[in-house]
Amino acid sequence: MATHNFHKFWLKITAIVVGSFGPVFFLGTMLTTSEPARFTLDLLSLPLDGVQNYDAATTRFLSALTGGFLFGWGVMIWCLSVWVYDKAPEGVRKSVLIGILAWFCLDSAGSIASGNASNAGINILVLLVAVGPLWRTARD
Repeated sequence: MATHNFHKFWLKITAIVVGSFGPVFFLGTMLTTSEPARFTLDLLSLPLDGVQNYDAATTRFLSALTGGFLFGWGVMIWCLSVWVYDKAPEGVRKSVLIGILAWFCLDSAGSIASGNASNAGINILVLLVAVGPLWRTARD
């Protein structure tokens, strides 16, 4: 059984997992720095074949939106762990857990619908790391 302190620590892991995609996709907004984002998309849509690119301005714009949302979501989870968790541990745990599950369902369904089913498999790994011990109520 995880303790409240371990949950609080794991929320920071979750924040880093979610938020770390933000700067990567931000780099995709400019052609000169888009390689990390392009490679990430290539990796998430296996096989690694170089088909994913950032040539279209619409792709770069979508990358800006995605990077901003992911970075902001990661920062919010970190802030919840620091400023709110001690006052409402179950509320924070459930909110983050439900948010991650909502991301997993929609992202995975969209990945499958867009012909990138391999990302749904990768999402399972991200889900397991992001949720970690948050799946269960903490006990002290």
